Amino acid sequence: MNIYLDRVKEDKKDTLYRLLEYSLFEESLNDGNEMNEEAIFEYKYFDSYFTDKDRDAFFIREKGTNKLLGFVMINTHMEIKEKGHSIAEFMVIPKYRRNKIGKKIAFMCFDMYDGIWEISPSKDSEKAYQFWKHVIDEYTNNNYEYINEIFVFKK
Repeated sequence: MNIYLDRVKEDKKDTLYRLLEYSLFEESLNDGNEMNEEAIFEYKYFDSYFTDKDRDAFFIREKGTNKLLGFVMINTHMEIKEKGHSIAEFMVIPKYRRNKIGKKIAFMCFDMYDGIWEISPSKDSEKAYQFWKHVIDEYTNNNYEYINEIFVFKK
Protein backbone atom coordinates (compact mmCIF):
# COMPACT_ATOMS: atom_id res chain seq x y z
CA MET A 1 0.00 0.00 0.00
CA ASN A 2 1.36 3.40 -1.01
CA ILE A 3 0.90 5.88 1.85
CA TYR A 4 1.72 9.47 2.75
CA LEU A 5 1.46 11.99 5.57
CA ASP A 6 -1.06 14.79 5.08
CA ARG A 7 -0.67 17.75 7.48
CA VAL A 8 -3.95 18.34 9.33
CA LYS A 9 -5.34 21.78 8.53
CA GLU A 10 -7.53 23.62 11.00
CA ASP A 11 -10.69 22.97 8.98
CA LYS A 12 -10.10 19.20 9.54
CA LYS A 13 -9.52 19.58 13.26
CA ASP A 14 -12.81 17.83 14.13
CA THR A 15 -11.86 14.79 12.02
CA LEU A 16 -8.56 14.51 13.86
CA TYR A 17 -10.31 14.84 17.22
CA ARG A 18 -12.69 11.99 16.36
CA LEU A 19 -9.73 9.77 15.48
CA LEU A 20 -7.91 10.84 18.63
CA GLU A 21 -10.97 9.98 20.73
CA TYR A 22 -10.99 6.49 19.25
CA SER A 23 -7.27 6.11 20.04
CA LEU A 24 -7.70 7.36 23.61
CA PHE A 25 -10.59 4.93 24.08
CA GLU A 26 -8.45 2.07 22.79
CA GLU A 27 -5.53 3.02 25.06
CA SER A 28 -7.78 3.42 28.12
CA LEU A 29 -7.55 -0.31 28.70
CA ASN A 30 -3.86 0.13 29.61
CA ASP A 31 -3.27 3.72 30.65
CA GLY A 32 -6.31 4.56 32.76
CA ASN A 33 -7.75 7.30 30.51
CA GLU A 34 -11.16 8.33 31.80
CA MET A 35 -14.06 9.93 29.96
CA ASN A 36 -15.69 13.08 31.28
CA GLU A 37 -19.44 13.41 31.91
CA GLU A 38 -20.06 14.05 28.19
CA ALA A 39 -18.33 10.73 27.30
CA ILE A 40 -15.27 12.53 25.90
CA PHE A 41 -11.65 11.74 26.61
CA GLU A 42 -10.14 15.16 27.17
CA TYR A 43 -6.81 16.00 25.54
CA LYS A 44 -5.31 19.06 27.17
CA TYR A 45 -2.95 20.09 24.36
CA PHE A 46 -5.13 19.32 21.34
CA ASP A 47 -5.72 22.93 20.26
CA SER A 48 -1.98 23.61 20.57
CA TYR A 49 -1.43 21.44 17.49
CA PHE A 50 -3.03 24.24 15.50
CA THR A 51 -1.31 27.19 17.18
CA ASP A 52 2.12 25.99 18.38
CA LYS A 53 4.92 25.80 15.80
CA ASP A 54 6.54 22.98 17.81
CA ARG A 55 3.59 20.61 17.29
CA ASP A 56 2.52 18.87 14.09
CA ALA A 57 -0.42 16.62 13.31
CA PHE A 58 -0.76 14.47 10.20
CA PHE A 59 -3.37 12.17 8.74
CA ILE A 60 -2.07 8.90 7.33
CA ARG A 61 -3.56 8.49 3.86
CA GLU A 62 -3.40 6.10 0.94
CA LYS A 63 -1.98 7.62 -2.23
CA GLY A 64 -4.39 7.66 -5.11
CA THR A 65 -7.55 7.23 -3.05
CA ASN A 66 -6.70 9.65 -0.18
CA LYS A 67 -8.37 7.07 2.09
CA LEU A 68 -7.86 7.92 5.77
CA LEU A 69 -5.78 5.21 7.47
CA GLY A 70 -4.89 6.87 10.78
CA PHE A 71 -2.98 9.80 12.25
CA VAL A 72 0.20 10.85 14.03
CA MET A 73 0.88 13.79 16.34
CA ILE A 74 4.48 14.97 16.88
CA ASN A 75 5.79 17.50 19.37
CA THR A 76 8.99 18.65 21.06
CA HIS A 77 7.99 17.70 24.62
CA MET A 78 10.90 15.64 25.94
CA GLU A 79 11.10 13.52 29.09
CA ILE A 80 14.75 12.41 29.03
CA LYS A 81 16.71 14.70 26.74
CA GLU A 82 16.62 18.47 26.65
CA LYS A 83 15.78 18.93 22.97
CA GLY A 84 14.28 16.79 20.23
CA HIS A 85 11.03 15.32 18.93
CA SER A 86 8.49 12.89 20.28
CA ILE A 87 5.55 11.03 18.83
CA ALA A 88 2.75 12.03 21.17
CA GLU A 89 -0.03 10.04 19.50
CA PHE A 90 0.06 7.41 16.77
CA MET A 91 -2.75 5.29 15.42
CA VAL A 92 -3.38 3.16 12.37
CA ILE A 93 -7.06 2.22 12.02
CA PRO A 94 -7.32 -1.47 13.06
CA LYS A 95 -8.49 -2.63 9.62
CA TYR A 96 -5.16 -1.48 8.14
CA ARG A 97 -2.80 -2.78 10.83
CA ARG A 98 -0.38 -5.61 10.10
CA ASN A 99 0.36 -4.13 6.65
CA LYS A 100 3.62 -2.42 7.73
CA ILE A 101 1.83 0.94 7.47
CA GLY A 102 2.80 1.84 11.02
CA LYS A 103 6.47 1.10 10.37
CA LYS A 104 6.48 3.08 7.11
CA ILE A 105 4.84 6.07 8.77
CA ALA A 106 7.18 5.94 11.78
CA PHE A 107 10.17 5.95 9.41
CA MET A 108 8.67 8.92 7.51
CA CYS A 109 8.25 10.81 10.78
CA PHE A 110 11.82 10.08 11.89
CA ASP A 111 13.15 11.16 8.48
CA MET A 112 11.20 14.43 8.71
CA TYR A 113 13.07 15.79 11.74
CA ASP A 114 16.78 15.50 12.55
CA GLY A 115 18.14 15.10 16.04
CA ILE A 116 17.04 13.25 19.15
CA TRP A 117 13.80 11.26 19.27
CA GLU A 118 11.91 9.94 22.28
CA ILE A 119 9.18 7.36 21.85
CA SER A 120 7.06 6.31 24.80
CA PRO A 121 4.83 3.33 24.01
CA SER A 122 1.33 3.30 25.42
CA LYS A 123 1.68 2.55 29.12
CA ASP A 124 1.48 -1.13 30.09
CA SER A 125 0.80 -2.22 26.50
CA GLU A 126 3.08 -5.09 25.51
CA LYS A 127 1.75 -4.83 21.95
CA ALA A 128 2.75 -1.13 21.70
CA TYR A 129 6.13 -1.84 23.28
CA GLN A 130 6.86 -4.66 20.81
CA PHE A 131 5.74 -2.54 17.84
CA TRP A 132 8.00 0.39 18.77
CA LYS A 133 10.92 -1.87 19.73
CA HIS A 134 10.78 -3.60 16.35
CA VAL A 135 10.47 -0.30 14.43
CA ILE A 136 13.24 1.46 16.33
CA ASP A 137 15.55 -1.61 16.22
CA GLU A 138 15.26 -1.60 12.44
CA TYR A 139 15.43 2.18 11.96
CA THR A 140 18.48 2.66 14.19
CA ASN A 141 20.18 -0.67 13.53
CA ASN A 142 19.80 -1.36 17.28
CA ASN A 143 21.46 1.95 18.20
CA TYR A 144 19.12 3.34 20.87
CA GLU A 145 18.63 3.47 24.62
CA TYR A 146 15.57 2.41 26.60
CA ILE A 147 15.34 4.66 29.66
CA ASN A 148 12.36 4.78 32.05
CA GLU A 149 10.12 3.07 29.47
CA ILE A 150 11.11 5.53 26.74
CA PHE A 151 13.05 4.71 23.57
CA VAL A 152 15.72 7.37 22.94
CA PHE A 153 17.77 7.63 19.74
CA LYS A 154 19.42 10.13 17.44
CA LYS A 155 18.63 10.30 13.78
